[in-house]
Amino acid sequence: MHMADALISPAVGGAMWAATAVTTVYCAKKVREDLDDRKVPLMGVVGAFIFAAQMLNFTIPATGSSGHLGGGLILTVLLGPHAAFLVMASVLSVQALFFADGGLLALGANVFNLGFFPAFVAYPLIYKKIVGGDPTRAKLFTGSLLAAVVALQLGAFGVVSETTLSGISELPFGTFVAMMQPIHLGIGIVEGFVTAAVVLFVQRTQPELLTRVAERKRLASLNLKPVLAGLLVVAILSGGVLSWLASTNPDGLEWSIEKVTGSEELAGTTAGVHGTSAEIQKKTSFLPDYGFKQSAETEEGDVAGSAGTSVAGIVGAAITLALVVLVGFILRRRSIANASPGI
Repeated sequence: MHMADALISPAVGGAMWAATAVTTVYCAKKVREDLDDRKVPLMGVVGAFIFAAQMLNFTIPATGSSGHLGGGLILTVLLGPHAAFLVMASVLSVQALFFADGGLLALGANVFNLGFFPAFVAYPLIYKKIVGGDPTRAKLFTGSLLAAVVALQLGAFGVVSETTLSGISELPFGTFVAMMQPIHLGIGIVEGFVTAAVVLFVQRTQPELLTRVAERKRLASLNLKPVLAGLLVVAILSGGVLSWLASTNPDGLEWSIEKVTGSEELAGTTAGVHGTSAEIQKKTSFLPDYGFKQSAETEEGDVAGSAGTSVAGIVGAAITLALVVLVGFILRRRSIANASPGI
């Protein structure tokens, strides 16, 4: 569900950048209020896990399409909505800048679609309502599944709405939404099961983490090593090995575009903001499409291609971890400075 710049007009792209920037500033301010030395590494590791997990496209049976984990609800349940939005923004920024996954003009829209809806709609209105103050395994499973489905449905509708408002592509609203919502329902169900599995793993290894995050309490004194180790191992395996097995079918957005227009990709303009965005991305993306830059002798699916995918997965997860920890460290320093009495 990473939008390309070809779907977005400069006006809509700029508006979504502004909305995302305002939300990011607000979230950074709120994160400083309950950030401690335990939460910073947790943010980094969960961010690396989501980066790697998003590389694993899975086939949606009988459709010819595929999907991948969005991860917004996982981030929110484990970190809280404000930290989750910051981490999602970091993940998608790394993907867009270094791996050419999603356009730079569309980055604000992508962060909003994948970060805002799970953190500030699905989590408080569905997940927390179902789980309540008695987080049994049944409630955690049900809340995770339903909230993940709703979050992805809202994100998919956001893509359709932003594309329609942009008015630069041949994607009529009615037909486009009729393709996007059902295919992302299937993807959302898979995401719901994965989200539930992660949440239940955390409940088994460190149940107090879920309670403190839900109540916006600090994580000091919690032993998070089992959670961090488990997620880090899965991130390395996902990005470094399992990514080889990712489905090659078009993802839900590409599939929907193909059903409407007959082509998976839309021809975008190279003028103005679109051209500048494309040039910047071309220079910054050293592993485009999660692989080595293809030479005439290198074919997709060969040993070099698999090696490139592994390198992209591990390097991307490492960059995400480092970026999120850096952001967390800066916010932590500012939190300490604000709490210190003036001289």
